[in-house]
Amino acid sequence: MRYKILFISSWFPNRLEPTNGNFVQRHAEAVSQLHNVEVLHAIGDPTQKEDFIFDDKIINGIRTLIVYYQQTANPAVNFIRRMKAYRKGFAKIHKPDLVHANVLQYNLLFALYLKIRHKIPFVVTEHWSGFLRINHHRLSKFQLFAAKKTAEKASYLLPVSQYLLKDLKTLGFKNKMEVIQNVVDTNLFYLKSSAPEKFTFLHISNLIPLKNPEKIIGVAVRLHKEISGFELHIGGDGDVENLDQMVKKFGAESFIKTFPMLTLNEVSEKMRASNCFILFSDYENFPCVLLESLSTGTPAIATKVGGIPEIINSKNGILISNSEDELYEAMRKVLTRKSEFEDPKKLHQFVEDHFSMGKIAEKFDKIYRQVLN
Repeated sequence: MRYKILFISSWFPNRLEPTNGNFVQRHAEAVSQLHNVEVLHAIGDPTQKEDFIFDDKIINGIRTLIVYYQQTANPAVNFIRRMKAYRKGFAKIHKPDLVHANVLQYNLLFALYLKIRHKIPFVVTEHWSGFLRINHHRLSKFQLFAAKKTAEKASYLLPVSQYLLKDLKTLGFKNKMEVIQNVVDTNLFYLKSSAPEKFTFLHISNLIPLKNPEKIIGVAVRLHKEISGFELHIGGDGDVENLDQMVKKFGAESFIKTFPMLTLNEVSEKMRASNCFILFSDYENFPCVLLESLSTGTPAIATKVGGIPEIINSKNGILISNSEDELYEAMRKVLTRKSEFEDPKKLHQFVEDHFSMGKIAEKFDKIYRQVLN
């Protein structure tokens, strides 16, 4: 039996934030292999004059309705408008058997409303690194209270990593919990056919401070003074101009190449054209980008934070602390082939066996049937 599943999320790609919550979109696409999925999202736009704009499209085979409301400077007014936008959007879609909510922030109060008003059960997939122990001090009492009250009514809480599950329990969440990880389209992130001619390190992110792109550039410049036979390609949907200025300051234009935001197809191409991915974050949850890299047969250097050790091990990469010296040594080892990884086919198969669309869809299907039967 194919159920009707409605995805709602505190984050979802939209015209204001094209990549925000794209991992939620991929979960919805995975679930759509087994069930009838629709997506409903509401977000404020301070530039629009209309009260509400309905953007109703089929995206990758899934009906996706995004309701834009007129955003003000008043948070309370914005919240009321957001809930009204959700109600208006809900009136335009098929009544679901189950709501699959994502990210325990204020948007998910709409899932709570649907449970109380329409008796529709909901599960919550949790992605937010704000619930990691390292960020507990940043949570306001009201944020935590609202999240717990919403979660209490959820049939399941589904963190994307074992690390996050443990930290949710530390915060006092008492739900039924099961880890269902992020998903990779292994048909899109397919195995490379050959290694690049010139050794290439790659970093792709939103380039915010916690990703430390400037430190990666600094370490690459330092390494290039010792070993010159490599390039670093670095970029994403962030402040690339700042990186350009830094590269120019170092006179490193010949071996450090920057790039702007890429499509998923372009990301896949970049990964297949690279020898090693670098993720040098202060904290992470369960980053899709590492799974995508491995799926193309590209090993990774990554910081030992959050759920990353659940992905990276000595067979497919190098785990380091948040130390520029350790990043330097790891890059040097990979470049001089003093670290050997499994065959690229095995890296791809690891992702295929654990994080492919089919595998993740099966895990969600099992949860849905437990809730609805």
